[in-house]
Amino acid sequence: MFSIEAIMSTNLITVPPSATLAEARTLMHENRIHHIPVLDDERLVGLITLTNVLAATDSFLRDPKNRIHANEIVIEDAMVTDVATVDIDASLRQAALFLEKHKIGCLPVMDDKKLVGIITDTDFVAVAINLLEQLEETEPDLDDFDDIDVA
Repeated sequence: MFSIEAIMSTNLITVPPSATLAEARTLMHENRIHHIPVLDDERLVGLITLTNVLAATDSFLRDPKNRIHANEIVIEDAMVTDVATVDIDASLRQAALFLEKHKIGCLPVMDDKKLVGIITDTDFVAVAINLLEQLEETEPDLDDFDDIDVA
């Protein structure tokens, strides 16, 4: 069966608290991700999400002279600091239930106090697709019943 370790992303993109929202937005765009763990040295201190970036920056519709630009805001001022995490040995089902209950998009995965991965709602969609494909493979093909006569 699946485990957190089996489906988590381990090629992590991280930023320090001193980085700017513009830097985070660029990393998100280039890597097609929505969540970036914020590390101070090796310690997880926060999480910056695409939602945080969009909420903290002004609309392009505002007067350009008065607009707050993403390169003027440091991540430390916009990041989530009360970050829910999951232990690498935790149940995959419990992690999925936690994401759904709290309506969050990711959980950083910890091994002791070290960040080792991240698991996202997209990872769970991939698991669901895999399980549905396995179910389809075990279901009888409806064409197999064409030769059966029912009186």
